[in-house]
Amino acid sequence: MRWRVRIIALAAVAGFLAVALGIRLLVSAGGILDGTGALAQHSGTALYASMIYAGVFVLGPATRPLIAGAAAVAFCWLVEFFQLTGVPAELSAHSLLARLALGVTFDPTDLVWYVAGVLPLAVLHHVLAGKRLAAPASA
Repeated sequence: MRWRVRIIALAAVAGFLAVALGIRLLVSAGGILDGTGALAQHSGTALYASMIYAGVFVLGPATRPLIAGAAAVAFCWLVEFFQLTGVPAELSAHSLLARLALGVTFDPTDLVWYVAGVLPLAVLHHVLAGKRLAAPASA
């Protein structure tokens, strides 16, 4: 049973990554929607947070939605505040992966967008988990 949950969690992570990359391609500079503005910035921030939320379930498949949401937001906020040190900017100058994972500069607006990326998932997960628990077990 646990391996099925892990496979579902990995599929969710892959799905979120595919959606995030697809949106980034659409709104990136030169992309279909030419995302030089707020849409590109904030959609990427919210999608990053949603991927972290999905990643929580790779590490702990039985995590409750509230705990998973809090962990995802806390992680995102830690990464954002880490940007104040300048270390992520230095690493990002040399690595695209570091840039994608750590960002470059601190933006206080991102703190709100991380919550916006996690909250809908946590609410949906909570509702679906409640329905699953409330459904009568079939014999």
